[in-house]
Amino acid sequence: MTASNTPRENTEFATKSIVVQVQSGNIQAYTEIIRSFQKQIYIYCYYLLGSKEEAEDAAQDIFIKGLENIRNFSYTVSFSAWLYKIAHHHCMDILKKKNKSYKFWTSFKKEQAHDQSHRQAYEYDDFIHELLEKLSVDERRILLLRSIEEYSFDEIASIMELKATTVRKKYERLRKKLLKEKKLGGEIYEHSLKTEG
Repeated sequence: MTASNTPRENTEFATKSIVVQVQSGNIQAYTEIIRSFQKQIYIYCYYLLGSKEEAEDAAQDIFIKGLENIRNFSYTVSFSAWLYKIAHHHCMDILKKKNKSYKFWTSFKKEQAHDQSHRQAYEYDDFIHELLEKLSVDERRILLLRSIEEYSFDEIASIMELKATTVRKKYERLRKKLLKEKKLGGEIYEHSLKTEG
């Protein structure tokens, strides 16, 4: 591997040696994996589940599942993509069990509106929530993985167990859908949506 261009590539490179250590029986080394991925996995769970408490619990469960299954991991995909696949399935199981769908966004709106004096502090959160509120669960997952985590279509396809061409088509439809929105400013949406590979 050449010198990495992105923080994600740097993390993957550093993670490889840690994964080997854990697979060889050094369970303590797994704390480094948790440290590296804790924030991203929590954010992913938070935006899918809509609750801080549920996201914290889910992230903890995901890391436990990761440790339990790490011996089966091989570098056919990146370690982060493998971990996100575990997160994807775990969050979908939670949503199915609770049959929550979009209901959590209602509680978010109430929570956000509760403190009007700090409205500006929540402006970006409102933008994100309003954007995500318009999307299906699949669209939310693709947007989070593509725009926030900057995964390729192939990686997203692996995580979501879809064909890369299907993910690309869904993403293009999603871009068009969001760019039509004028209320929050099309230029913000456009900036958030990657078009290339």
